[in-house]
Amino acid sequence: MAGVDHAALVGMLDRLKLTAIRDQLDTLLDEAARSDMTLREALAFLVGREIARRDERRIAMASKMAQFPFVRELDGFEFDAQPSLDPRQVRDLAECRWVAHGDTILLLGPPGTGKTHLAVALGREAIRRNYSVQFVTAATLVAMLAKAHADGALDKQLALLSRPKLLIIDELGYLPFEANAAHLFFQLVSRRYERGSILLTSNRSVGEWGEVFGDPVVATAILDRLLHHSTVITIRGDSYRLREKRRSGLLQKAGASIREAETTTS
Repeated sequence: MAGVDHAALVGMLDRLKLTAIRDQLDTLLDEAARSDMTLREALAFLVGREIARRDERRIAMASKMAQFPFVRELDGFEFDAQPSLDPRQVRDLAECRWVAHGDTILLLGPPGTGKTHLAVALGREAIRRNYSVQFVTAATLVAMLAKAHADGALDKQLALLSRPKLLIIDELGYLPFEANAAHLFFQLVSRRYERGSILLTSNRSVGEWGEVFGDPVVATAILDRLLHHSTVITIRGDSYRLREKRRSGLLQKAGASIREAETTTS
């Protein structure tokens, strides 16, 4: 084997589909030599790079399939700006034991407080741990269920939405549910109950969900299943977007303009 040339080695790596090692072969071998690694250490180093590349591709593909609206990580969340949040609790949730158990997380709070950021970040952590994830807004979800119901394909749609280990439903409560939507949502929650996890964000407290769904009885049945094995996190803080505008002085300027217009009118 001492006489194996570069091309032959690349060919063997191709056959084994070790593309990360193949693409960085000279660099990796040089680094191993400079570090004076033993053969065992060098092998672990090369295999580690291969695994890292495959994990990167898996995460990228799974994130694309999850249909996240943007990329967010927990490291980028400003916990100091939301003192009602316990960073240790959130980081514990990032271990995803709740996903393994099929539990539910409810993230509640006013608009702009970082609920979607946390939802996406926790979804990406689940993907890193090899769980399948799907992200959808509540409005889009209800539209999908309503269309499937009208087309006689509700059971098929419910089956598709039951496949991901984690289903993230964002922005529940921003738009009122139409007639029959609450019943369709209930069927989805029932289908996933104790089988797959749900992470749900809402700007409304659970006490207001009767208004959100337009049917207090169905809302109670939905909450009964969601809250059975759940973690409820309520964020009490200012909107990030409004805080940035305050910092820039835009809100003060807007307020001054309104007062000036009122004075002129009167």
